[in-house]
Amino acid sequence: MLASTPFIAPGGVFAIQPPIPVPTPVQAYSVHGSQKELIAILKKNLPEEVRPLTTNEEQDIAAILSVNYRVQVAPRVKGIRLNRTYGLIGQEQHLPRYPGDSINDQLTSEEDANLYAKYGMTAGKGAWGYFANSRGELSKEDIEREKYYIAVQTFLAPGWDEHVSEYRDFFKYRKMLVVNPENGKAVVADIADAGPGASTGKHLGGSPEVMKYLERFDGKQRGPVLYFFVDDKNGTIPLGPVNI
Repeated sequence: MLASTPFIAPGGVFAIQPPIPVPTPVQAYSVHGSQKELIAILKKNLPEEVRPLTTNEEQDIAAILSVNYRVQVAPRVKGIRLNRTYGLIGQEQHLPRYPGDSINDQLTSEEDANLYAKYGMTAGKGAWGYFANSRGELSKEDIEREKYYIAVQTFLAPGWDEHVSEYRDFFKYRKMLVVNPENGKAVVADIADAGPGASTGKHLGGSPEVMKYLERFDGKQRGPVLYFFVDDKNGTIPLGPVNI
């Protein structure tokens, strides 16, 4: 809506000012690079309890994240969504990238080994199998997908039981923006596994690298995060940390 305000023009003739644009939601949610202000805005717009967001809350949060991280996000794509966009994240292990993969193959630097080796590797493959058929076929994209992966409750997505094949293809390596609202840290991650089970009390899981960057170190703390689909039709948005 546009606002108009009368004023006295020279000569005493009444005139009307040019329309003054009312800030759009996106403009109103911009914090111009201030992480502290972003954290305050998120806190103001999020409920005190970690629960599924309402439609209006999701729209507001999507606008806040999109403008401040300069990555267009949405809670729903092509009519498909997860069961929630605000939940508790827990620690996941590394995933094998190809048959015979090992922690030593993944963590090639001493620094990475010291940071992440303790989390180990899952005995089984991710929800969509190996990232590559062999070590020789492992690409940089495969390496990044495992490094910055998340596990989400695909099996609880509305419509999953009726559209298993379609939804499975949709969620495979789908990019999401994952945000720790308590410190403003965010990472673009890809969906590479399904879980955790509903009985765990957690709603998604993050790779060791994702958890460390978000400062969600321990699975027991089950810290809250926001997670929205990234609009990356052209495949140009890289996985990894995102700054405001």
